[in-house]
Amino acid sequence: MKNFTKAVSGMIDGCTVSFIGSIGKDGFPNMKAMLPPRKHTGIKTFYFTTNTSSLRVSQFRKNPKACIYFFDGRFYKGAMLTGIVEILEDLKSKKMIWKEGDTMYYPLGVTDPDYCVIKFTAQKGRFYQNFASEDFEIK
Repeated sequence: MKNFTKAVSGMIDGCTVSFIGSIGKDGFPNMKAMLPPRKHTGIKTFYFTTNTSSLRVSQFRKNPKACIYFFDGRFYKGAMLTGIVEILEDLKSKKMIWKEGDTMYYPLGVTDPDYCVIKFTAQKGRFYQNFASEDFEIK
């Protein structure tokens, strides 16, 4: 099996948009475009900012199964990672990915109750390039 970590990490670091998928109350998948993750550890753990009051957060609280997708439109390649989401609301996690200017979205600052962190932990992936896809495990 090939090691996809370098290829996928490079794509993540260069993206301006990422996608996150959740499961709706009707059991169907829901997809949403988001800003890229604020932080990631290789291709295993990812941290995104979002509103605590969002539909996505309520869906993840009911069913933590999720996927994230990154793509490189220039070379037409992409990676889907599937795994589990945790919603983090502790101050340490919120401070870890807070950036100057976030008050535009969270006017009360880092302690805004409508600000939380989506932590995504990948279990496996699927990589597409050169008209072919390949599944891989993430350890």
